[in-house]
Parts: sequence; structure tokens; C-alpha cells
Amino acid sequence: MAAALTFLATCDLVGLVRGRAVTNPLDASSNVGWVPADLALSSFGGIWEENPFGSFGDLRLSPVAGANYVLPSGAREMTLVLSQQVLPDGTIWHCDPRAFAMSALADLKSEFDLELVASFEHEFLLEGLTYNGSPFGLDALRAAEPFGSELVELLRQNGMDPENWLAEYGKAQFEITLGATDALTAADRAIVLREFVRDLARKNGLRASFTPIADPASVGNGVHVHLSLSRNGSPITYDPSMPGNLSEIASKAFNGILKHAASLLAFTAPSQISFLRLQPHRWSSGGAFIAVQDREALLRICPLNTVSHTPVEKTFNVEFRAADATSNPWIVIGILARALISGLRDDCTIEKIGASESPLPRTLGEAIISLRKNPEVMSWFPKDLLETHLGIRTVEESALENLSDVEKCERYLHVY
Repeated sequence: MAAALTFLATCDLVGLVRGRAVTNPLDASSNVGWVPADLALSSFGGIWEENPFGSFGDLRLSPVAGANYVLPSGAREMTLVLSQQVLPDGTIWHCDPRAFAMSALADLKSEFDLELVASFEHEFLLEGLTYNGSPFGLDALRAAEPFGSELVELLRQNGMDPENWLAEYGKAQFEITLGATDALTAADRAIVLREFVRDLARKNGLRASFTPIADPASVGNGVHVHLSLSRNGSPITYDPSMPGNLSEIASKAFNGILKHAASLLAFTAPSQISFLRLQPHRWSSGGAFIAVQDREALLRICPLNTVSHTPVEKTFNVEFRAADATSNPWIVIGILARALISGLRDDCTIEKIGASESPLPRTLGEAIISLRKNPEVMSWFPKDLLETHLGIRTVEESALENLSDVEKCERYLHVY
């Protein structure tokens, strides 16, 4: 019988998991070769030819301690191990996306003694169901069996704390949420969750897609990121005496996300179709404002859960609603942490909580223009990482320039 495989995995700038498999059991020194230019691959497989790495250089994929996950479907199970991209001497590569998140979170801790707590909420489509059911319906949930029950159990077995599994509003659309944890682990789990969903769907004769939107006229699939702050393990986001129940320090921090909103979207919603979803009246994110329980807000202050026996301050959080699965969860966490740091440095609380006339970019091109005019956000990235991210976007724009929005959606549907 063939030996079970272990896949050393990274997640690239278009949110796809890539890597290499080994047949030998992992030990403390395990790693496998990798290439810097792999970071410049686009969603459709083409590479940005002007990338700063070219044909030179070598990297290793080095396993992250404790980031082992088991995919049971197929003829044999496979272990997926999240890995960091390191130089041959073991030094972390400056363009490694996970290192980007780690650096931002470390700075948040060292400068303000704050930890970021997060959870990712994913929406996706299941193709191949014989019956679609009704929005949020029990019939839709049952039509997805045994996939749904198997997914929840698989997540539990891998210690990923599944919280909710539900049929969503759209046709054959579903949502899975995980419990909150430290932000780096939350990003790790977001990456692995997508692969679990896709793998398990194939096992059940289905196809899962996390595309931001399958058709311009359809509902979109968001990746909502729930955020809260803690200090030495104690939650500090909630203060009932403050507007929106946001503590003063949380208000200052989240003001940084509002300040840089247009630029952030170049990373959190980076595909050519992402902004077809981010429109007013789509319950996604229609404006650059923060509001209580408003699903049109970029930042939604989630409701107080007073029914639960859990203290309110432990569950209180703010939801960032303008990300999708064409983004890299490590980059998303890293850039949101950097924006929080920026807000804390500015030391200004949010002026208004509630809907406002602050528009978001309407295209990725507009978001990139905002980014190029924002030297602060650009300074958060290593130069090669930033150039590669933007270069990939030119590759995808060129690949799709003669297609209609419907045709563009179709291309992404079969990648994500």
C-alpha cells in the first residue's frame, strides 16, 4: 500500500493553497523546496512576468508547529501542514504572507500591549445538489446531507471549533463559521477550512465554490472577519458607557480601518469581480462607515448577546464585511492589524457611528488608485511583496479585459 502523503502548504496572494507533498513522516527538520516566483502566480495560472524574483533564488517550505490537519476523503487520508516560506538557512523570507501577519500582530502587542481576536465567516456555493431548497430553509440544509454533517464533524476532529452551519439566502449557498481565537490561528483555520469544504464536496460528488459572486445578478459570497481586542487575555472592546458600546481604545483602533478603507480593499477584495458584490443594497458593504447591526456597513457592530450566559464583553465584536475568498487570510489579518495600529497612533475616536455618505471604491482599479495615493498603507508591506500583489492584478485584468461581467464571473467560479 502506498505511503500516506503529507502536503506542506502555503497560501498565495490570490488566496489559493499551493505546496508540495512528502512521503516521509515529518520531524523537526522537515522542509521541502520552493521557488520565490511562485508568489507571482495569478488566479488563472499565469505568472506576472515582471515579478522581482525571476528565475533566481530558492526557498523552503517549513512546517508551522501544531498546524497539522487531516483530510480524510479519497483513497487515503492526507495530512495538510501549513508552512512558512523560509530561506535555505531557515530565515523567514521577507515576502512570506504568514510572516506579514505575524509581524503586524507582534507590533500591535509590543506597542499597545493588545492582542487581536478573530473569527472568519465563509459563504460558498455547492454545485451538483439535486434539490436546492428555500433560503435559510431546513429543506436546503437537509438537501446538502451528508456533506453538512460530515463537514462539521471533520472540523471538530481537527480542533477547528465549528460554530454554525446553515443554508444561506442564495441558491445552493451555505455558510460555515468557526469560533473566535487568536487572529493568527483564525487566519490559519480560514485557509484550511476552504480546502476541507472543497475536498469534502468532491467526496460527495459536489463542487464547492467560494467565488465572490457567481453572476452579476446573483448574491455574493463574503468572508466576514469578526474582530475584538484583548489585553493579557481580558476582552477590552466593550464599554456600555460609550457610543456603540465601543470602548475608547477600540474606537480609536477601528477608526484606523475607516481611515484607510479604500486602500484596504485592494487586498481584502482583490479580484476583478469582487466589487460586483460590494455595492449598496446587497447586504455586503455599501459604504465606508461603522454602524450598529447594519449589514451595509464596512464595519458592523454586532448585537449584544444577552440571552447567553457568557459575559457580553467576551462575545462583543466588530465585523469587517469587505473581504472575500480571492484574498489571502494572512494578508487580511495583517493589514487589518496594521490599520488598527494606525488608528491607535492617531489617537482619535470615531466621529460618527451610523450610516454615512462615505462611498467605497466601485472597482478594484479605484481601490488600487487609492492605495497608490496612500504612502502609509504602502509602507506596511515589503517592497517586493507589494509590487507582486499589484503585478498579479495587472495580469488578471489583462486576461479578462475583453470579457463581460458574466463571463468574468464564470472564470472565477471555476477557480475558487
